Amino acid sequence: MLMLEDLPTGPVDPQARDFLDRLNAASLPTVDKLTPAQARAQMEVSARFLGRPPRVSEVRDVKIDGPGGPIPIRVVRPIRPDEGPLPVVVYFHGGGWVVGDLASHEGLCRALANASGAIVASVGYRLAPEHPFPAAADDAFAAYSWFASRAGEVGGDPSRVAACGDSAGGNLAAVVCLMARDRGVPGPTLQALAYPALDCDFETESYRRFAEGHLLSRDEMMWYWDQYLPDRADRARPYASPLRAESLAGLPPALVITAGHDVLRDEGERYAGRLHAEGVPTTLSRYPGMIHGFLRRYPFFDEGRRAVDEVATALRRAFGLTGTSRGVDGAG
Repeated sequence: MLMLEDLPTGPVDPQARDFLDRLNAASLPTVDKLTPAQARAQMEVSARFLGRPPRVSEVRDVKIDGPGGPIPIRVVRPIRPDEGPLPVVVYFHGGGWVVGDLASHEGLCRALANASGAIVASVGYRLAPEHPFPAAADDAFAAYSWFASRAGEVGGDPSRVAACGDSAGGNLAAVVCLMARDRGVPGPTLQALAYPALDCDFETESYRRFAEGHLLSRDEMMWYWDQYLPDRADRARPYASPLRAESLAGLPPALVITAGHDVLRDEGERYAGRLHAEGVPTTLSRYPGMIHGFLRRYPFFDEGRRAVDEVATALRRAFGLTGTSRGVDGAG
């Protein structure tokens, strides 16, 4: 049984604190003070400091048909693939539905491919504000549906397809699961959500407690929601705020990872609690000293590497693969 009140809390992890101190010293403008174009440029620059991504056996860019035109997909094959068609992880990058792209999360996707032994297919969904809700959600579902029927075209197994994402991408992974259930489509083998954005409520305890000074601020999240959902009437819809869905019954098994010092912590944990209460096999894992975005920074955060391993182990179990995580370099 999930006991949210028993989750550990503690100070910011020393590695995360050092990162925050360096970030504060740089005096960069926060996202809510930038235009979308400026925010994307800042994200592109920050991605260069994540180091060289792990070696994999193949990285291939493809395009699939989407509701608003071709959707770019970056297909990553692990360094030591198993025999036969590989399971597929359809990955949705974070970035508040506004920033981020195939390049910004390629290091994480490579690490996850090696650690899980699965193909990781990163989805270049349409971004707001040029393409507001539900464009990103529609692209996400189109991408999942393509792999669930045609994964064989990239060497994958269409019967073993998971949905995974971080932050806004965690929102999209959760929405894909809701859409699949509601539309009578076989759902993902597993939904793995890392510090997901799941509700438009900015008054939770974690929003108040970590409103600023912990990388992702309350004002920045409000800015992201304004870009993606300028019509506030849409924000309570389940495909925008999955936590507000009338029922979560019948959804795929879930792994929900939260960061102890993150404005999005409470909504992720409430979602996990609801999934469990409504009969969905759910694992909730809080990293008490971590901040938002820590998986993508696994080269510098020990807890980020541990979280990648946790996601990979959950994927391997869901896919029926033997053993635990093989590590970000595929050497396990």
